[in-house]
Amino acid sequence: MKVAIVCDWLLGIGGAERVVLELHRMYPDAPIYTSQYDPSKIDWFKDADVRTTWLQKLPKSLKKFLPLLRAWTFNRLDLSEYDLVISSSGAEAKGVKTGPDTTHICYCHSPTHYYWIRYDEYMANPGFPRGTNWLAKLGLRLLIGPLKRWDRQAATQPDIMLANSAHTQAMIKKFYRRDSTVVFPPVDTERFRQRGKPEPRHGFVIAGRQTPYKRVDLAVAACTELKVPLIVIGNGPDHRKLEKMAGRNVTFLTNVSDFDIVNHFQTALGFIFPGQDDFGIVAVEAMGAGTPVIAYEKGGALDTIIPGKTGLFFKKQEVSSLVEALEIAQTKNFNYEAIAEHAQQYSVASFTKNIKNVIKEHSK
Repeated sequence: MKVAIVCDWLLGIGGAERVVLELHRMYPDAPIYTSQYDPSKIDWFKDADVRTTWLQKLPKSLKKFLPLLRAWTFNRLDLSEYDLVISSSGAEAKGVKTGPDTTHICYCHSPTHYYWIRYDEYMANPGFPRGTNWLAKLGLRLLIGPLKRWDRQAATQPDIMLANSAHTQAMIKKFYRRDSTVVFPPVDTERFRQRGKPEPRHGFVIAGRQTPYKRVDLAVAACTELKVPLIVIGNGPDHRKLEKMAGRNVTFLTNVSDFDIVNHFQTALGFIFPGQDDFGIVAVEAMGAGTPVIAYEKGGALDTIIPGKTGLFFKKQEVSSLVEALEIAQTKNFNYEAIAEHAQQYSVASFTKNIKNVIKEHSK
């Protein structure tokens, strides 16, 4: 069987890239088609046949216009010579051309955020250089209609749609009007599993890119109010704002090794997950360390957290709501081993098994 893998881009390490990595391990000889690839930012594909598009040569000054250019490029990428095409996409890669004898399976991380789910956030902060955001906002307003139509049409291309959570499944139905099957993404739960004698647990931890929609500010404000220890791992555009609002009980770590992050997860009373995510790999990593997750009751967290057993939910993205949940978490006796065992259903092995079953069932 002649196989090709397609993804939107390979420019960093995230959930979408982890899916591509496991697909590559399943089909090491399959070429990986993508718009752009930066091996200095992600070194997982040194042995892979990565094939970039002409967008790879674009100057940085034009790269903010990539959604429109990616749509145009992927729409003209003809992969009809392949028996099986697997696209890992939360943007434009699902729109590639395939032939009548090709099975195209799309692993959808989300309907394209900047068209459907987070359009207002992108409009508020397009991320262009200072003084040019007005131009980006004007362009997005003018193009949003045609781009939405293209995106919905692109979503008709795959024969099979897979979703990374029940939340994403619902969004695919809402925006693309398509049915899909949930296959949870691969999480390296073994890396976080407790080995040896457990250390004492204290305080809370949060990790991830510090952007507005991640709502790290809620964790900082709530722990500051309660005067309980909080370790904030990561960096991002909100970093300085978070430092200014934090009390002395909050510690910021911007450069944490793989070993140290595992240790921080394994020794925390709880992991705070205050944003709404499509799935939430980092929350499952925390559970892999046996750590209960205190999460906002929306999105992918609804798939992975069992209230009272593997974590707790708070209902509103407000400091008072999170404070209440953290107070309960401090008094509750969680079974850390049971939490770690629960996380195994989201392991790499489970993902690989489920993907193979889908391919076996639907290959032409």
